[in-house]
Amino acid sequence: MLRTSIIVISLVLAATVLAANVHFKHGHPLFTDTGLSLESSGALAGIGNGDLLLILSATANVTATCTNPGGHQPPGHNPAPVTVTGTESIPASETKNGSTSFDVFTDGPVTPIPGAPDCPNRHWTEDITSAAFTSATLTVQQPPGVTVLTLSCTFSPPTADGPIASVTCS
Repeated sequence: MLRTSIIVISLVLAATVLAANVHFKHGHPLFTDTGLSLESSGALAGIGNGDLLLILSATANVTATCTNPGGHQPPGHNPAPVTVTGTESIPASETKNGSTSFDVFTDGPVTPIPGAPDCPNRHWTEDITSAAFTSATLTVQQPPGVTVLTLSCTFSPPTADGPIASVTCS
């Protein structure tokens, strides 16, 4: 009987920590192209009393330069699209009345690109100079490791530096 009571109490306590109806305040978050990384900011509501982890993953078409050993940069060398990610941890103590704000950035792509695969040979240097983001996925986990919300967005046309106005999310 005591063991059953302990199990029931443990399950009730665990349920109160988990998020119940996590959603974004004001529709969807804002996105900003910061040059080589993507920023997403906004506010969440309906969250529980546990720690949060936000994961931002974005795909971008990049522009790069290839510099030969003599220091010249011939035009026309652009690598394949890249995917970049970033995270933000929000402790439970920053949650107020089931809400919290967030501001998560992706890391920039690796540059220079090791081995210069899009240049004439590996003795050249390949540097990414800009990123035009085409899509992003924002995942909310509470507790970390348990996904409670995923938002997938596309940017059309691809982004340019600054706030992103043309966003479609599902």
